[in-house]
Amino acid sequence: MNNGLRRTLAAAAVVSLGLALSSCGSAKESSGGGSSGSASGSAGGGSTVGAVRIGLLLPETKTTRYEQFDRPLIEQKIKELAPQAQIDYYNANENATTQQTQVDTALTKGDKVLILDAVDAKSIQSSVQKAHDAGVKVIAYDRLAQGPVDAYVSFDNKKVGQLQGEALVAAVGDKAGSGSIIMINGSPTDPNAADFKAGAHSAIDGKLKIGKEYDTPNWDPNNANQEASAAITAIGGPNVVGVYSANDGMAAGIATALKAAGLSVPLTGQDAQLDGVQRILAGTQTMSIYKPFKPETDIAAQMAVTFAQGKPLDAALVPVTVTNGSGNQVPANLITPVVLTKDNIKTTVVADGLYTVDQICTPDYADACKAAGLQ
Repeated sequence: MNNGLRRTLAAAAVVSLGLALSSCGSAKESSGGGSSGSASGSAGGGSTVGAVRIGLLLPETKTTRYEQFDRPLIEQKIKELAPQAQIDYYNANENATTQQTQVDTALTKGDKVLILDAVDAKSIQSSVQKAHDAGVKVIAYDRLAQGPVDAYVSFDNKKVGQLQGEALVAAVGDKAGSGSIIMINGSPTDPNAADFKAGAHSAIDGKLKIGKEYDTPNWDPNNANQEASAAITAIGGPNVVGVYSANDGMAAGIATALKAAGLSVPLTGQDAQLDGVQRILAGTQTMSIYKPFKPETDIAAQMAVTFAQGKPLDAALVPVTVTNGSGNQVPANLITPVVLTKDNIKTTVVADGLYTVDQICTPDYADACKAAGLQ
């Protein structure tokens, strides 16, 4: 698994370099800077790249990845490819209506390309259509929006769910016949959550009994905590043999509910959040899904700059086609996810620079870090 990750990252880096050479309240708004003029960029075969204006619209802040990784990495790569680029940034703070207004603002400002991670993939369709009618390209980032989307970059989300489900089945092991699991899925408005759920069921069904299952609005950890608590009461604590959590944020709330009930059972996650990594070390979470952000952010930035130059996307950048919820065929790039466990923390999130050992191994986790060979 570790060598597979290295191959994935190396391949992504080569693809990115080759492409470069060959061609959740009120919303936050800020500008990435830039001015008009021309600049040499890496995209487009080294041709002169005039100033481009790109809108980056992210969905929320409760999941730490967006502000810590996605935004800075996308902005960095765009500036590398087009140093004079103007980047208009928006975060919808989980409000679909706010995000629709932000799209309107981006169009008014003159953004020629939108990198859009939709709060609600269905309700954003009218905004995607509006952008399309205005000649503005829309890149669906991390989750697939409805409407005439021009490109999509994400991870293989059904594979994510499958890997989570397989890990849970393996961790429950011989206890499978002695009780039930709880499934805490993601937001019903997020198409990724539906894929995670389908993938998880493909691995779990017929192997584990599902006692209670919930779809969790807005991926809210507090809702997940309440759902887990209610399920534990309904099923009976001793009869709970494991919990499927669609991501690490919700796993935090679920872990609290399990601790309050005096339970220590397998618990899944996703996104390799810092607190999730620490729970894995401590043994209160079984695994997470590590999705190396840099390949995803680099591809999104490459797509955006290429579109801003008025060029078509190279086939190597969009090797597959997917169908979104409105039936549109969308050129796509789907990256393979990686299972994160106690055994490969050092060779994945640490080796890739996602976190340092000092960030992970705070005093509360010092003993666990030593046992795992991190210190």
